[in-house]
Formats: sequence, structure tokens, C-alpha cells
Amino acid sequence: MKQYVVGITGASGSIYGLRTIEALLEAGARVRLILTETGEKVIAYETGREPGEWIAEFKARFSDLLILEDNKDLFSAAASGSHLADGMVIAPCSMSKLAHIAAGITPDLLTRAADVALKQRRPLVVMPRETPLSQIHLKNMLTLAECGAFIVPAMPAFYQKPKCLDDMADFMAGRVLDCLGVENHRYARWKEKC
Repeated sequence: MKQYVVGITGASGSIYGLRTIEALLEAGARVRLILTETGEKVIAYETGREPGEWIAEFKARFSDLLILEDNKDLFSAAASGSHLADGMVIAPCSMSKLAHIAAGITPDLLTRAADVALKQRRPLVVMPRETPLSQIHLKNMLTLAECGAFIVPAMPAFYQKPKCLDDMADFMAGRVLDCLGVENHRYARWKEKC
């Protein structure tokens, strides 16, 4: 069974992380979810539902495939290179967390798990959600890309003619899964029927 770590930070765009989690669970993967404190607040603010409601829904649909991690628990399996995760996603990724990871500063489980993904040469997909981007943001993204991370900015396309926000979030979730090599049908690919 494939296993992934998914982090949701306090950047706007929590729906991207939630749709990615749902897609991974639908693919039969086990997901270790790490929420930052601000990420929890943003989920509630943007979706009108508390993180616990989302987690309960995922657990009801996918049984024991979802594991909620404590971002303060550096003794978690996700903090160790010996834990055989198949990759990690941070969606959305705040510029603060991106900077920590690029600098190798790991004060919490989310940044430590990302550091582990990089050092173990496992896929790390980072979805920055900020605009406009400063030179500091761009340099940090370049640093991570040079270390092997996939930088997938939250930039939904429109060739698939989205009809709602979920369509746009699914496009991004599908692109994330493409980076992980996880088969998915979250969006219509170019030249496919929409």
C-alpha cells in the first residue's frame, strides 16, 4: 500500500490540500495528515467546516487510511527517514514554511517530514499559494527545485472549462498526483473530452 504525508499550512487555498487528500484516499493510499495551527484556522474560515468535520468524513469513507498527526510530535514516524513514505505534499504551502524547508530549519513535524523527503530523495510536492512573489520567495522555490522538489503553484487552468471551484481544485489535485505518479482522473487532460 502506498503511503503519503500531506501537510496543510496557513496559506489560503486549503481546498487544494483537502481535494488532494481525498484523491489519494480514493486511490487506496494511506495518508498521514499534518495540519499547522494556522492551517486548521484557514480550513474552518475558507470552507465553513472545522478540520475535525473533514477528518471525520474522510475516516467514515476510507476507514483507517487517514492518520492525523500532531505537528508538534517529532517522534512521529513521518519524522524519520526509516519510515517508508512514498512522497509528501504540502498544499497549500505558506511562504514561511517554504522558507523554513529551503533553509533546512525544521522546528515542527511538517518541516521535518519535508526535510526527510528531500534527504531520502522521495517526491516532495510543494504548492505555494502567494501572489505576487518576491525575489526571496522565488529564490526559496528555486532552492527547493534544485534539491528535487516539485514546485506546483496554485494556478488552475481553464482549458477543461471548469464549472465550479471544485473543478479548479481538482485540476490542481490532479497535477499534484501526476507529480507523485499516482494515476488519477481528477481533471480532463489537454485534448481529452471535457
